Amino acid sequence: MPEDPIAQSELAALTRRFEETSAQDSREFGIIKSDLTAVRLQVGNLDQKVENLSGHVTQRLDGLERKINGFIDEQRTVNATMVELLSSLVGKSTDSQ
Repeated sequence: MPEDPIAQSELAALTRRFEETSAQDSREFGIIKSDLTAVRLQVGNLDQKVENLSGHVTQRLDGLERKINGFIDEQRTVNATMVELLSSLVGKSTDSQ
């Protein structure tokens, strides 16, 4: 059976196209894989920053809570003192000196 030169030429062209496409796909896959690695690193960095920020916010809120509690305690003391002073003035004339 003699070889068909047209079929051989077509087969060679198809093989070349397949190899070129395969090489291009490999390059594109490599680029995508590299981009994915970069994205993973960025996500990891963002996770770490969020974690650090969360810790900082928690510390600030804890400090604020302590200050508010201190203020409330101080206000209760002032209120109690005011009640004592006002109670001692009940029934006293404002005209007396």
